[in-house]
Amino acid sequence: MTDPAGPEATPTPVTSAAVARRAGVSRATVSYVLNGQAAGRVGARTQARVRAAAEELGYVPHAAARSLRAGRGRIVLLAAPADAVPAFGPLFADFLAGFQTALHHLGYTGVLHGAPAASPLAAARDWAELRPAAVLALHGPPLDAAAVELLKRSGTAAVLTTGPQAPPGAHALLLDQREAGLRAGAHLLAAGRRRIGVVLPADPRLTAFAEPRLAGVRDAAAAHPGAEVRPLVLARTEESATRLAARWPALGLDAVFAYNDEYAMLLLRALQDAGRAVGAAPGRIAVVGADDLLLARLLRPRLTTVRAETAAPDRIAHLVDALIRDPSAPPAAHRLGTFHLVPRESA
Repeated sequence: MTDPAGPEATPTPVTSAAVARRAGVSRATVSYVLNGQAAGRVGARTQARVRAAAEELGYVPHAAARSLRAGRGRIVLLAAPADAVPAFGPLFADFLAGFQTALHHLGYTGVLHGAPAASPLAAARDWAELRPAAVLALHGPPLDAAAVELLKRSGTAAVLTTGPQAPPGAHALLLDQREAGLRAGAHLLAAGRRRIGVVLPADPRLTAFAEPRLAGVRDAAAAHPGAEVRPLVLARTEESATRLAARWPALGLDAVFAYNDEYAMLLLRALQDAGRAVGAAPGRIAVVGADDLLLARLLRPRLTTVRAETAAPDRIAHLVDALIRDPSAPPAAHRLGTFHLVPRESA
């Protein structure tokens, strides 16, 4: 049955003008007090009166309007396609949580922007609409000079990318994925392994990370005449791992470096189910993963892995804050960390 009174009207938001009337002050005074700019301008009693009026009326400042007045807001936009985030694994989720918490303590709001874009320029237009103080492009189409320029003209103080090379005007946050493969390959080759498989995820969203890791293993093998490196495409399913394990006798490989610990654990279990012995001893298949997940330490044999020693999320948040405060800082490459091998029983 239809309500004769009609649909309930959306309440009109309380304005700063209403707060000013209730407190008996000007709108400028309200703005100074509620935006943290009252020191030296507004007395303590008046500040208390303004805050009490805002509390009574339920007033909340309009972030978008404040951003327009200031030219930029307090948003740090983290750009990564929403459908790609689960594929990055638990370490990425942990980083996001820590980074957003650190930004909050610095007075910013970290916003994960997951909308897809047809081009770097289209992505930059979508991001610029939010008037972010900074953009951190975590994944997606590589930014170009035009996209960075558009963001800067819209008021974005700092643009950062995680690729190996940043476009003109942007800062680069570097973690050399090739080094992960180099560490794994050097370890396996030092142990006498000469026929090494490298697991590449079938998921194309991970290609930008997987290909440099393959290149690192190949670089390590180049110093060992006769060493062979073979790419192995693997989907993150038991069925795909079972099929790869069944092909192992024909492949003739004595070691494997998997894209990360999840893929390594998947293949290790499939090899064991197929009756293949896994481990560091001669005659066994050596398996190395990456990321040093806790679960990988619970396997038997425990998984040898490559661990990323990266800057803490709060350190990266402070870097972003510094770049926002100094938008004229010349673009630079900021190294996030390095990789180390953690040897265990699997290789």
